Amino acid sequence: MSSIAARTYLTPEEYIAAERKAMFKSEYLSGEIVAMSGASDTHNLITMNTSNALYNQLAERRCRVYASDMRVGINAGVSYFYPDIAVTCDKPRFEDDVFDTLINPQVIIEVLSDSTAGYDRGEKFIRYRQLESLQEYILISQDQVQVDHYLRQGKQWVLSEFSTLEDVLSLVSIEAELPLNQIYRFVELETDASIETTVEAG
Repeated sequence: MSSIAARTYLTPEEYIAAERKAMFKSEYLSGEIVAMSGASDTHNLITMNTSNALYNQLAERRCRVYASDMRVGINAGVSYFYPDIAVTCDKPRFEDDVFDTLINPQVIIEVLSDSTAGYDRGEKFIRYRQLESLQEYILISQDQVQVDHYLRQGKQWVLSEFSTLEDVLSLVSIEAELPLNQIYRFVELETDASIETTVEAG
């Protein structure tokens, strides 16, 4: 999801109270409110393709796949984000009894755009790493076939890059796979009229 420049400052309690009444989503960084703008057709396609692929693999194991609207809370009110996809195969834990703020995702996926790439790679990733539950962080480009996969190994995050439709991303913490030709299904890119055409031709 894209961010826009409208900003203000609230306490965590004020933010949550306002967010539960708001018509539009905003994220929260240590008092600073970052309003969210709408997503493009490509962004929505990639998000749905990816969440559907994960749901189809994980539903029988009672894993939860949340797309776009599930808020993730970090460090008891320090930060709140709306990742494009969040997954947990543990029993989901929430910040309070309203059950709208997840605090134990194992996998978080963000679909990049020109306006959010730096934010998703930088500030967001720094904050997401504070989640003890988080094991994998995936960044998906919507302008080219490119997926960056960060895997927690002890105190380190190891990066693997995937850039062809034949690649398959393994999510080891939840025992799932994401073929890139599924992630980019129906997506139109500058170098190809449609990923669907490429898949069928291959």
